[in-house]
Amino acid sequence: MKKSYSSLILVLFLCFSLNTNLSFGGDSISWNESLSIGQTIVSSGGKFQLGFFQPENSLNYYIGIWYKEVPVQTVVWVANRETPVSDASQLTIIQGNLVLLDKNHNSIWSALSGNVIRNISVTAVLHDDGNLILSDMSNSSAPLLLWQSFDHPTDTLLPGAKLGYDKRTQKKSVLTSWKNLYDPAPGLFSVELDPKHGQFVLKWNRTTEYWASGSWNGRIFSSVPDWLNTVYNYSYTDNENELYFTYSPFNRAIASRWNMGLSGKVQQLSWSDGSITWNLLWSLPRERCEVYASCGAFGVCSNANASCNCLRGFKPRSTGQLNSKDYSGGCVRIGKLQCSDITEDNDSFWMNFTMRLPIPQYTNVTVEDASQCRSTCFNSCSCNAYTYDGSSTCSIWAGDLFNLQQLSEDETGRTIFVKRGSPEVQTKATKSMKLIALISSITTFMALLIGSFSYIYFRRRRRMAIRAVNEEDQPTPLAVVFPVRGGDVDQLADSSWCDSAYGQDGEGEDNGGRGGGGH
Repeated sequence: MKKSYSSLILVLFLCFSLNTNLSFGGDSISWNESLSIGQTIVSSGGKFQLGFFQPENSLNYYIGIWYKEVPVQTVVWVANRETPVSDASQLTIIQGNLVLLDKNHNSIWSALSGNVIRNISVTAVLHDDGNLILSDMSNSSAPLLLWQSFDHPTDTLLPGAKLGYDKRTQKKSVLTSWKNLYDPAPGLFSVELDPKHGQFVLKWNRTTEYWASGSWNGRIFSSVPDWLNTVYNYSYTDNENELYFTYSPFNRAIASRWNMGLSGKVQQLSWSDGSITWNLLWSLPRERCEVYASCGAFGVCSNANASCNCLRGFKPRSTGQLNSKDYSGGCVRIGKLQCSDITEDNDSFWMNFTMRLPIPQYTNVTVEDASQCRSTCFNSCSCNAYTYDGSSTCSIWAGDLFNLQQLSEDETGRTIFVKRGSPEVQTKATKSMKLIALISSITTFMALLIGSFSYIYFRRRRRMAIRAVNEEDQPTPLAVVFPVRGGDVDQLADSSWCDSAYGQDGEGEDNGGRGGGGH
């Protein structure tokens, strides 16, 4: 008993004397504590979890917060979304700051920037609303807030968090989509508050606005479904210090989140007990093709099947973008466009498509007729496409084409003429494709021919082997000596009865089985 008591004292001493690693139960990280890969902290009510995570199909690690009670891991906040780490990294508190260190103890991410006063009373606590708060606990009765994750959202707005604008610092909180399914780095789509018009807006590349919620009507934003007021309590505040929007569900048992999606739509989702997937309550804008550059450069958007395709003569820039649902790369010409290779304007150099034209990104030029419009684009290296309105206006597109949209059956559009790749490159590409097709056809034919001969050969070999086995299994006739009379010799010489017993070809199976012995 005394020995066991001494061992227990030794274990406790080691635990408190070494740098503590948290694995279970705790909701905080304090001075001299660290969180390593494979370890997490959990909010006091068991709703949220913080730790290292790996996106699907990725070898990288990130510090994130996700729902503890939702079986499908749903990350709502990422600390180091632009700077992933490998194994042997740790999240710890150093000199009063929450810091992510790589395996070489280099600082990859930190909550506080600038000079931080050394303070051993700083603690990071994960709360049940999903907010990670770093506080100075010198005065435990009145902790001093130093930093919180709600002020630095990634792609998700949780209930109680603010999407806002600080009038004093002129800083905005912005939700930015992931780059793709496997990479939480900032993508091209974002949502933020527009302080001038009192609405939230969606932007592409943080510059081009393509959708707005409409103004606040006292209960909800005008373009958001009105029935949501029965499910959520929406709030919009505009005072001398700040402007912000927030929300909370009336049923606190339902997990809920606002999300800036990969598709360029802002959406609200909920999860209730017994669910197997997130329930989509609303998604705006409603049509995929309303999202700016949703299919990337030279990509064609279709509302009918919510898909992206490349213009004829173009191919996806990246073969992996379809699997990751990242269409931002768009499409590229199959053959490069090189002005030095173009000596003559002819019909084979142009492709024409009838569709809804891109959002104005063109320059209008006054011309006399369609041929002059075509010549203007042909003679300009920067011109990728043109349209002619039939009167005197020639529209020239320089640079990449965005927001091309496939027409529905009842729609009418305009014809746009797009430059192909350089003739020599197109010819080489065509010849190469024909050669590949020919080689593939010959290879396939030879494989089928060899396979057929092999099949026939081995099938015959198998039949011969079976026949040889059957012949070996035939019963060997026994030489039996019968006492005969002289008059019976001639009868024994007639062997037709023996032949009928084993069959004419000597195989008894042809007559219903193997023959018996003598008669």
